[in-house]
Amino acid sequence: MTPFAIDKPAILERLGGDEDIYLMMLEVFLQDIDNNCAAIEAAAASGDPVCLQREAHTLKSLFATVSDDAGSAEALVLERRAKEGRVDGAVDAAAHLVERLRDVAVVLERELGR
Repeated sequence: MTPFAIDKPAILERLGGDEDIYLMMLEVFLQDIDNNCAAIEAAAASGDPVCLQREAHTLKSLFATVSDDAGSAEALVLERRAKEGRVDGAVDAAAHLVERLRDVAVVLERELGR
């Protein structure tokens, strides 16, 4: 998967150019990172396709929020597999998504000057 690079102009365009909302969005993403990682890992470990689909959908949306098309696409694959009741390989897929979330978080932290 390609490394994440923030596309601030694209995100700001979607936000109507509002820098305050942009900064708030990055903060919220970072504040929820641990909970989101734990939720997808738990869903994958549970083997519950409904729970897995919901958590994968959540991550797909999170990645899309920061214009991470690659992360969003990977989450979509897991979401579709779960919708079909296919949970084989879910633990590995969830681990990749967690790794991607952490990679995105590093970039967002840098964007916020931390």
